[in-house]
Amino acid sequence: MRVRAVVSYDGTGYGGFQRQRNAPTIQAELETALEQLTQTPTRVLAAGRTDAGVHAEGQVIAFDTAWERPLVALQRGMNALLPLAVAVRELVPAPENFHPRYAARSRWYRYTLYRAAERNPLMSRYSLHVPQALDLDVMQTAAAQLVGIHDFAAFGMPPQGESTVREVIRAVWTAQESCWYFDIEANAFLYRMVRLLVGTLLRVGAGKLSFETFTACLQSRERRHVGPAVSPTGLVLKAVAYPAMPKEELARLCEGSEDRK
Repeated sequence: MRVRAVVSYDGTGYGGFQRQRNAPTIQAELETALEQLTQTPTRVLAAGRTDAGVHAEGQVIAFDTAWERPLVALQRGMNALLPLAVAVRELVPAPENFHPRYAARSRWYRYTLYRAAERNPLMSRYSLHVPQALDLDVMQTAAAQLVGIHDFAAFGMPPQGESTVREVIRAVWTAQESCWYFDIEANAFLYRMVRLLVGTLLRVGAGKLSFETFTACLQSRERRHVGPAVSPTGLVLKAVAYPAMPKEELARLCEGSEDRK
C-alpha cells in the first residue's frame, strides 16, 4: 500500500530534507521512525528537497508499507517516535503510482522578514531581521515581473537535468505589523532560487539595484547582479498542490482505508 502524508518540520540544525552521510536530515528521521514501527526498511519520497535550515509546513511525502492496522495508528506511532522538530500532520492512502514530486502541480514557499529596529530572539529562528528602510511598492513591482514562464538561470541551478525554465504562478509581497512576507508559487524551483530572488529583491527595495537592472537580470540569464542569497531561516515550504483525484479512484482508496479501521 502506498501512503501519502503531509509533514511539518523545523529545519534548524538539519542538513536539509534529503538523507546525507555527514548530517542529520528530515528524511532520515522519517525513515528511522517508520522502520522502528514496521520492522521494515522504508524509503520516503518527497515533493521537494528543502535545503539545510529551511522549514516546512506542508511538505508532502509518500512511502510503501505493509502496515495492516488503521493508518491513524501509524500516524500516531510516527509522531510518538519523531523528534519534536518533525510532525506528521496528515496520513492517507494514495494511488500506487503516486509520486509527491512528479505529480505535484505547484509548490508554495513563503519567506518572512522581521521589520524592526532591533532583532527579536523569538523571531530569529523563522525570519530574517532587516532593520533598514525598504520600498515595499517597488519590491512588489519587481516581483510581479516573475509571474509567467521564464528562464530563471540567473537565479539558481536545476536540481536535476539542464532546464532552468519555470512557471511562476504568483509572487507577492505583503506587510503585516512587524513582518513582511514574500509568497511565491511555481510549478517547480531551481536550487536556492527563492533565497536568491529575495536577496535580489531586498537590494531593489533598498535602492541598491534598479528595477530596470532586476528585469534585465531575469531576461539575460546572467548572475552578475543577482543575490546574495538570504539566510534559509526565513524560508518555509507552505504547501504542495496536486490535481484533483477522479471520484472513482478516491472512492476506491477510501474504501480500502475503511477496511483497515
